[in-house]
Amino acid sequence: MGEIDRSETIDAVYIQHGSRLELRRGDFSSPPWNPLGAGEHSVSAIREALVGWSERGAAALGAFDGDRLAGIGLVLPHLRPGIAQLVFLYVSAGYRGRGVGGRIADELERIARDGGDRSVVVSATRSRNTVRFYRQRGFEPMGDPLPEL
Repeated sequence: MGEIDRSETIDAVYIQHGSRLELRRGDFSSPPWNPLGAGEHSVSAIREALVGWSERGAAALGAFDGDRLAGIGLVLPHLRPGIAQLVFLYVSAGYRGRGVGGRIADELERIARDGGDRSVVVSATRSRNTVRFYRQRGFEPMGDPLPEL
C-alpha cells in the first residue's frame, strides 16, 4: 500500500444534502499516506482496513505497472441482500486519468454482479474529481444513504 500515492490537489469538494450536491471551493488537498505511525491516513491503518474487509469477504484487485502497484480496489458482496459495496478504490497519482480506476471499477462491479448482487453502492471521498468519476460511471447520490456507509 505504501506504493500508492494518494496525494492530490483538491480545490473543491461536494457537500451532500440528500440527493443534492453542493460544490464548496477551498483547499482540501490530500497528502500522501503517512508511512509511519498508525493514524487514520497511515499506511498501517490502510493495510489494517484492507485486511478487515478481506476477512469480511471482500474481493480485491490490483493494477500493476511491472512490479509497482498503480491502483487497488475492493468490493464487499452482500452488504445487504442484492447490494454490494465498492469499499476501496485508489489509483496512484502518476496513473490517474489513464483508465486504471475505470478498469478496476468495471471488474469489481462485474464480480459483484456475478456473485448475485443487483446493485453496487459506494461511499467515497467527496472531492470534485472523485464525485465526477463515480457519476460518469452511473452512480448517483442517495437521498437516504445507507447508515452502514
